[in-house]
Amino acid sequence: MNDPILVLNGGSSSLKFAVFQQRDDLHLLVRGSISSIRQRPRLHVAPTALSSGIDRSLGAGSINIASAFEVVGSLLADRGLLRQIGKVGHRIVHGGQNFSKAAILDAETTKALHLLEPLAPIHQAINLEIVSLAARLLPDALQVGCFDTAFHARRPELAKLYGLPREFSEQGVVAYGFHGLSFSHIATKLRSRYGASAGGRVIVAHLGSGASLCAMKTGASVATTMGFSTLDGLIMSTRCGTVDPGVILYLLQDQKLSLDELSNLLYEESGLLGVSGISGDMQTLLGSSDPAAARAVDLFIYRVGREIGSLAAALGGLETLVFTAGIGEHAPVIRQKICEAAEWLGVAVDNDLNQNDEELVSSPQSRVDVLVIPADEEAAVAREILDV
Repeated sequence: MNDPILVLNGGSSSLKFAVFQQRDDLHLLVRGSISSIRQRPRLHVAPTALSSGIDRSLGAGSINIASAFEVVGSLLADRGLLRQIGKVGHRIVHGGQNFSKAAILDAETTKALHLLEPLAPIHQAINLEIVSLAARLLPDALQVGCFDTAFHARRPELAKLYGLPREFSEQGVVAYGFHGLSFSHIATKLRSRYGASAGGRVIVAHLGSGASLCAMKTGASVATTMGFSTLDGLIMSTRCGTVDPGVILYLLQDQKLSLDELSNLLYEESGLLGVSGISGDMQTLLGSSDPAAARAVDLFIYRVGREIGSLAAALGGLETLVFTAGIGEHAPVIRQKICEAAEWLGVAVDNDLNQNDEELVSSPQSRVDVLVIPADEEAAVAREILDV
């Protein structure tokens, strides 16, 4: 029997984990998460054949990522899995220009990835701290990094370039794209459904607290809404999305914001939270009667609809539209309104199917298949590890 694979997926306020066994295919043994680690952390473990379900508080205060990792290690030890693990896969947000496929995380590779922290200030340091913690806990296991940017590495050059002097692109100032592990998982699911065509000309909407769209042809990335950083593209929970660079100059020169203040504004105080002044959580905004909440939701839908049009142009048409991640999977009213915005492309949903969160939610009259597919970045990491 092959050694189990542990997958660790750290975010700014959460740590997701999963353990897979390779048999004929990947077999899930344990899956869970520690959410809201900054405030009232909570452990959730999904029920599987090996593990009963858990949903419990880890206290009223905050914990750091190291404490969250200790909880995961103890849980796996209690189930007799910890000593069996032979490979650990890590979701790492930024691979830069040098890492376009999964890589073994030795000292040299880890050092190179630390240099990319300024390009992903929210995630990269956390991802690499988890690598260090896992290496100490499991010194004999193979540590492998899988990169959110890698899925987009083979896009056409024109999809990566900015209108800046060439020396900047040669130094790495290009559009990388993110959420690649999520998009890779969707591509795998589409191949299972459609065969080699993988749904043909596809737009995938990864709509969560971080959000981006990806245009794919036969399962390969063609264009995406995030660029050099995870700030670009759609407005998100607390991130601004695309803004005129002149706004940044104005904030620095006229408003006299420091670099730290500017970074905090763009990453933590903008997006749905900033526009509404209420919350960055979509469900909270949908449940609010405040006009400011409705304005934030409407802006989100408008921006998604506009970017779908842009990506459809890059594809030369649209045959399949996929929703995934927290909002994409669990907010049927948002899916409905986005599809209404894309009606001109032949998109139409069936209200009953959509409200019931079925996989195929398009109506028989729709010229575009509309699907809802759960995100599973952990499975994508585990598949990449098997290739390593």
